[in-house]
Amino acid sequence: MRFGAVLVVIWLVIGVLAAAQRGYVSGDVASYTKVSTLTITVVAGPLNYLGVNPTISCKTPPPSK
Repeated sequence: MRFGAVLVVIWLVIGVLAAAQRGYVSGDVASYTKVSTLTITVVAGPLNYLGVNPTISCKTPPPSK
């Protein structure tokens, strides 16, 4: 159990470092896009260093008339 918790913490720290390296943690305007990009990078960040390069795309519905 402790090994798994340590592994998760290390994974998230690497993800935060990846997000900081890309400049996602700086800036003053928080938006859905910025928060979702930051979250995905923290969760999947270590995969980028392994060469997997995960991507995500968000599509919002058009405004109603």
